[in-house]
Amino acid sequence: MKVIKSMVAAPKARIAVVVARFNHFISNSLLEGAIDTLERVGQVAKENITVVWVPGAYELPLTIKTLVETQKYDAVIALASVIRGATPHFEYVAGECSAGLSNVAMTSNIPVAFGVLTTDDLEQAIERAGTKAGNKGADSTLAALEMVNVIQAIKG
Repeated sequence: MKVIKSMVAAPKARIAVVVARFNHFISNSLLEGAIDTLERVGQVAKENITVVWVPGAYELPLTIKTLVETQKYDAVIALASVIRGATPHFEYVAGECSAGLSNVAMTSNIPVAFGVLTTDDLEQAIERAGTKAGNKGADSTLAALEMVNVIQAIKG
């Protein structure tokens, strides 16, 4: 029996992190968690990390698709916070963001990590950006790093 397992350290990995400016106070915390995880846990060199800011979550899929097409990265991490409001806007943005990122992930040859918060209120977003519920920026980064190594092991 062959079992493929992987570590999260990926010191030579080239990682792009795409961050939505909308709800930037939450996005900044997600980004801090991602960068900290890349450097401390993943041991990724600073020069191998690219951060791209976009207006909002809706713009993540196109930006990530474009980054994937450059073939310069081993993984891409999407970070954003979509908070439910009084209108159906939340469903459109969250749904299209999720579907778009899923499509890019399934059609690319590299991991696309989903660090997009979809919460009912600001309190839930704060909890998932570094307080009670951990930091989902860090969590999605761990997944991206592990997947870089899993994909290399499968191909190798």
